[in-house]
Amino acid sequence: MYLGIDVGTSSVKAVLVDAREHILASASAALDVDRPHPGWSEQDPDAWIRGCEQVLDTLAASHREALAAVEGIGLSGHMHGATLLGADDRPLRPAILWNDGRSEAECHELETRCPRSRELSGNLAMPGFTAPKLLWVARHEPERFAQTRKVLLPKDYVRLFLVGDHVSEMSDAAGTLWLDVAKRDWSDALLEATGLTRAHMPRLVEGSEASGRLRPELARRWGMTRAPVVAGGGGDNAASAVGIGAVKPGSAFVSLGTSGVLFVSNARFSPNTAGAVHAFCHAVPGTWHQMGVILSAAASLEWLSALLGEPAPALIAALGERVEAPSAVKFLPYLSGERTPHNDASARGAFVGLAHGHGRAALTQAVLEGVAFAVADCLRVLADAGTEVARASAVGGGSRSPLWLKILASVLDRPLDVHAEGDFGGAFGAARLGRLAATGEDPFALAVPPPVARVVEPEPALVARYAEAYGRWRQLYPALRAVR
Repeated sequence: MYLGIDVGTSSVKAVLVDAREHILASASAALDVDRPHPGWSEQDPDAWIRGCEQVLDTLAASHREALAAVEGIGLSGHMHGATLLGADDRPLRPAILWNDGRSEAECHELETRCPRSRELSGNLAMPGFTAPKLLWVARHEPERFAQTRKVLLPKDYVRLFLVGDHVSEMSDAAGTLWLDVAKRDWSDALLEATGLTRAHMPRLVEGSEASGRLRPELARRWGMTRAPVVAGGGGDNAASAVGIGAVKPGSAFVSLGTSGVLFVSNARFSPNTAGAVHAFCHAVPGTWHQMGVILSAAASLEWLSALLGEPAPALIAALGERVEAPSAVKFLPYLSGERTPHNDASARGAFVGLAHGHGRAALTQAVLEGVAFAVADCLRVLADAGTEVARASAVGGGSRSPLWLKILASVLDRPLDVHAEGDFGGAFGAARLGRLAATGEDPFALAVPPPVARVVEPEPALVARYAEAYGRWRQLYPALRAVR
C-alpha cells in the first residue's frame, strides 16, 4: 500500500493506493486563505498539519488494515509558499502563498543584487516565488527576518511534522529562486542576495528518494505495522505530472484548474526567461520540466459565473455542443495579474468588443477562448525555447467540458488526450513517488500515462479562424497596458 498527501491551497487531500495502482480510499480537509490586504494571500501553516491529521485519522477509521500496510508515503504541495520558522521550528508568521503579489519591488531588487539570477535559477524573479517574499519580510518585518532559522515550503513543513527533519526536493526547491536548477543544488549567490545561507535551507533529495521515515508515535497513532518511508515528493505540478505519466521527455499536459498550466518534461535544463517560462527540476532524477503558467483559467469562468449568478456548467451548456466561429468579444483573463508570458502582477482582465446585442453566451464564449489564447501564449514561448509539443493530456476541472477542450484543441492546433475516469492529480502522483522511494523501481516504468478514453482533435474549420483571432487578441495586452 502507498499513501499520497497533497497540500493544496484550498484543501489537504490524501489517497490510499494499492500495488495495482487502484485508489482504495481518499479523504480531504478544507483550508482557508487569508487576504489581510489587497494582493496579499496567506495561510496558517499549522492548518496544513491539522488537515494532514484529519485526513489520516479519517483513513485510519475507514481503512485501518490498508493504512497499516502502507510502505511508502509521498508528498505534494502548492509551490513557492514562504514558511518562516524560528529556532524552535515554530512558524514566525503566516505563510506567504504562491498567489501573493506584495513583493513586486523586491523582484527587481533581487535581480539587481544577483545579476546572474536568471541564468542560475532559469526563471524571472516573480512575486509568486519564495525568495522575493523573504526580501519583503526583511524590509517590512526585520525582527521576524532576524529570528528566521529555516525557510520551508508548504509540503516540507508537513514533512517536518511527519519525519522530524528539514528536507525538500528538487522540483519544489526550483520554485524558490534559491536553486541552481542546472546543478540541482542550492545557489550560494542567490541565497546571499536575500541575506540567507545554506543553513537556512532544508537538505535536498530527489522526489523519488527517501527523505526519512514516519515518526514512530505517528505510525502507532495510525496503526501502521512499520514506519513507512516518506519520499521527497514534488511540487504540485511536478507531482501531477508523475500521476498523469508526463515524465518521459516530450510528454506534456495542459491543466485547466483554478490556474492554468502547460507542462512539458525535458531531458535537460531549458530556460526561456524572456518569455516568462518556468524552467524547473522534475520530481524524478535527471529530468527537468518547463511550464507556462496563467493565473486565472477556470477561475475566470468561476468569476463570470458569480457575476451572472448562474453555475459555470449551465453557462457552457447554453453555448451548445460546438461553436461556429470565434466570438466577436475578446477577453483577457488577467484577473490576478499574469505570469507567462508577461510577468505582470499588475495586469488586469478586460472584455473588448462589447455591443448591445451581446449577452451571457458571448461573454461565456469569450472567457473560454480568452483562456485558450492564454494557453496558446504559453505554447508559443515554449516553442521559442526550442520545445515542441505535439500533443498533451488534458486535466483539471475545466477539462470536464467537451466544448472547452474542442476550443482549446482548435486554438492550439494540437490533439488533446482525455484519460479514463480517475484521480491522477498531485496526491496520486505523490503516492507513486512514495512507492518509488519504498521499492526503488524505475520511475519511467512506473509513471506511465493512464488509458486514453478519447482524443479531442482540432476542428479543421476553426483552426485558421482561431489563428487569425489569436493574432488580434495578442494586440490587446500591450494596448491596454499603455493606458492603465
